[in-house]
Amino acid sequence: MQSTVIPTIVLCLSCVLGRSAAEAATLTVDLGDAKGVTLVGAISRWDIDGNHHRPVDPKAKIDAPRLDAVATNTGKNKWVFKDLPKGKYDLLIMGRDRVRIEGFTYPPVLEFDPFLPGNATTDDETRRFIADDIKKSQHYENKVVPLYMGGNKKTARVLVMLIRDKPTSYTPGAGTIRHEIWQYDWNYGGWQKNKRTKVLDRALLQVSELRRWTWLWDPQLGGIEVKDSPVEIKYELRRRAAGQKLKGLYP
Repeated sequence: MQSTVIPTIVLCLSCVLGRSAAEAATLTVDLGDAKGVTLVGAISRWDIDGNHHRPVDPKAKIDAPRLDAVATNTGKNKWVFKDLPKGKYDLLIMGRDRVRIEGFTYPPVLEFDPFLPGNATTDDETRRFIADDIKKSQHYENKVVPLYMGGNKKTARVLVMLIRDKPTSYTPGAGTIRHEIWQYDWNYGGWQKNKRTKVLDRALLQVSELRRWTWLWDPQLGGIEVKDSPVEIKYELRRRAAGQKLKGLYP
């Protein structure tokens, strides 16, 4: 992978789709000395109850994510969203040489449960049990990887990457990748996987192309809240990648 983009983020939000200025703001993303950034976007995935704002596109393109807003590079790697409606957004950064870096939070899987921030954690014993349970379970996908986990003594949520890069009934040579939030509940003295999940995305593409991509996830880019005043974020990707390897898909 090419030296990863090092971003500093500044966000600008304001009125959109008929909303008043009091309901929007400017979001500026300062990416500092990051190299090769081609796009900075914002995604409003969930409503306040954790339901999708729009259905997941089963034919989404990995190189053309569906975005709610696209920032403008105003110079010196400062990317600005103008008139962004109030809400919470996950940021997405695209870079040259097939690089995609994305933020996330843990939405509720069951009704009336709260959101969990992407930087939520859990204890080592819980993490080991869940990782082992996923490894031992049968899946349609031949690669099912827990990327991040967070929760408490009663509930644990997992950002899971699911890849099918073996032959399928789709177009010859095609593969799939998707990301989901899974939940484990503490019942009767043990962790049990909930049958319900929340799907973040699903992409269909040639396996040969999929294996050339770097698609990483960083909780620091998730759940950015926009209200009625400017938001400014600095994000140094290279430093984060050097100190703590971001999790996701690597070539």
